[in-house]
Amino acid sequence: MQLAPAQLTAHLQKGLRPIYTLFGDEALLQQEAADAIRTTARAQGFTERQVFTVAGAHFDWSGVQSAAGALSLFADRQIIELRIPSGKPGKEGSVALQQLAQSLEGADATLLLVTLPRLDKATRTSAWFTALDNHGVSVAVETLDRSALPVWIAQRLARQQQRVQAGEVGQRTLQFFADRVEGNLLAAHQEIQKLALLYPEGELSFEQVESAVLNVARYDVFKLSESVLAGQTLRVQRMLDGLQAEGEAEVLVHYALAEDIRALCRAKAALAQGRPMPMVLREQRIWGARERLFERVLPRVSTAQLEQLLQWAHTVDGIVKGMKSPGWPIQGWAALHRLAQALAQACLTPPPEKMRKSVA
Repeated sequence: MQLAPAQLTAHLQKGLRPIYTLFGDEALLQQEAADAIRTTARAQGFTERQVFTVAGAHFDWSGVQSAAGALSLFADRQIIELRIPSGKPGKEGSVALQQLAQSLEGADATLLLVTLPRLDKATRTSAWFTALDNHGVSVAVETLDRSALPVWIAQRLARQQQRVQAGEVGQRTLQFFADRVEGNLLAAHQEIQKLALLYPEGELSFEQVESAVLNVARYDVFKLSESVLAGQTLRVQRMLDGLQAEGEAEVLVHYALAEDIRALCRAKAALAQGRPMPMVLREQRIWGARERLFERVLPRVSTAQLEQLLQWAHTVDGIVKGMKSPGWPIQGWAALHRLAQALAQACLTPPPEKMRKSVA
């Protein structure tokens, strides 16, 4: 059974399942979900806890199986935590996890808590993960989207009896807060707690938040790609500045931008040959949020625009490797800014007249 993190609290109030699998790349939310499960379990008599970390190919799975099958000498019930940082238990581990899942079905003396990183589609359909999910509960703890961050901050402030001002001023405060902590939810949590220490319960002004909240935002090139394809020019500017300040490699940022341009070119050519959009995106391995962005962008951007962008990407490739090009900045980051903004602007191109009429 799969649950969203927001559903976990209500689920735990109804009773515990023998297996819980937490997977995702948001450390704070995964830790909070694990804490909620542990707290509920302890209240129901699971007072002993054993932790196993799967590290390396020679991990002894028999130890986990023995622990799960043994009765505790000191407690009626036990929690067994199995941490798999790589997300890959291996062949032996796959068999062991399937056996564990079956053996714990209906058990009330042992609770298995498995924590994993973000998993790809193939792993989520593997035999071992399917067994854990079928015999227990799995919770996908994904990175919080930037658009959801202001609401999340407001909810966390409400927990400590604080709130921003009403109306447009309050929304501006939340957006400012989100800009400062984007991509770093653990730091966001700490900044929210700091506000509770600095100010009393009640309303917070923009000036109070501005003076207290540090700029702890963290960006990555994959989120940059999504922002560029969404045409979010101001956010693209901010993310590039952040990546530069964090010391990200120019060539890696260029690769992400160039790869998006190449994928758009390939997809556009395939569509021109009459192939359906779903098939084209599947062939280009465009999934998830990027799939929705490509579906929006491809009808808008022209082949001529993409060819020009591809040429510019080739030019910027040389600049970040130390070459000069007439009409372009000498510095690599400045050239990356120009390329990213050009692509973002192209993604904002209004749809063709024919498309607008069909939508209307």
